[in-house]
Amino acid sequence: MNFGFTEEQELLRAEVRKFLDENAPLEEVRKHCENDEGFDRDLWRQMAELGFVGLTLPEAHGGAGLDLVTLLIVLEESGRTLLPSPLISNVLASQAIQRFGSEEQCARWLPGLADGSRIGTLALLEEGDDLSPAGFNLRGKADGDETILSGRKLFVPDAGKADLFVVAFRSGADPEDVGLAVVEKESEGVGAGDFAAMDLTKRLGHLELDDVRIGSDALLAGAGWSGVQTLIDLGAALVTAETVGAAEGALAITSDFAKDREQFGSKIGRYQGVKHPLAEMYVDAESYKSLVYYAFWALDEGEEDAALAVSRAKAYASETFPMAGINGVQLHGGVGYTWEYDIQLYLKRGKWMRPMYGDADYHYDRIARLGGL
Repeated sequence: MNFGFTEEQELLRAEVRKFLDENAPLEEVRKHCENDEGFDRDLWRQMAELGFVGLTLPEAHGGAGLDLVTLLIVLEESGRTLLPSPLISNVLASQAIQRFGSEEQCARWLPGLADGSRIGTLALLEEGDDLSPAGFNLRGKADGDETILSGRKLFVPDAGKADLFVVAFRSGADPEDVGLAVVEKESEGVGAGDFAAMDLTKRLGHLELDDVRIGSDALLAGAGWSGVQTLIDLGAALVTAETVGAAEGALAITSDFAKDREQFGSKIGRYQGVKHPLAEMYVDAESYKSLVYYAFWALDEGEEDAALAVSRAKAYASETFPMAGINGVQLHGGVGYTWEYDIQLYLKRGKWMRPMYGDADYHYDRIARLGGL
């Protein structure tokens, strides 16, 4: 199989990297992640104008109509500089509507998500932090032509800045009776906000639903539990793609430090105790890069092993990227823990990505199950 990118995709990578180098170097990232919203809305609008936000959405609804593999390029580059943005959240919400919504629902919500004027996110987790059907306890109560939603969603990415939420809820008594509904922030009974987290470049929050009434036109009838699982897989793949770029960024910063830092009259990069951890960081990053490239291709092509491919990539990355952050900080010595040095931002990103859409244990168990063990 050829894992090479097309000439057009490589040109896109160059343009994305140039755009981020000019507009979102780590100095700017620090400023944006410390403001109230946690990102730069002007930069978000520029990304939308360049087509990055609606890259995979149909042209009929304002998108570029491209595939997930092309989106992977944007995610790698945004991960390299730890760009604070709701890109992954917005992609998941728009993909949920595109895949499981009617044509009327797509026409209603996708244009705003494509042009960046509205931000969407996916609300899955509850108190149990369980990604199986048993973890979804927020119930939808039928009342005539409407459904009443009451409950709380936790660890919702970009909850404080989202304009609409794709909410997973229990739609019946059977274990796999799980549905999806689009809830707009301005609806009566909806409350959302972010809470303090270790990684300031990635905001998490909560969604409160207090007898929120939604019509049948807000239910994504084509979803069900299989649809929810598809979105979990997609979320895991998107996070891992961004992690590839973050790992390369952490390695570059640490390697440059090792080339400059002197100890006992020599650059520390000449010592085996520094070389070997750096080599391990490189090998790990290249390994899950290959795994996530295949996973994106499999998702695009609808391959039977797509779910297995996603779990392989996410499990490996969830296990090794946090260690890359730890080793990067250690190789910087005591200063690596301080706010002034950028490597600690990558350590915190590792803490954020590890549990998102399933940690290493979750995905290793799933690999065994899908493999028939």
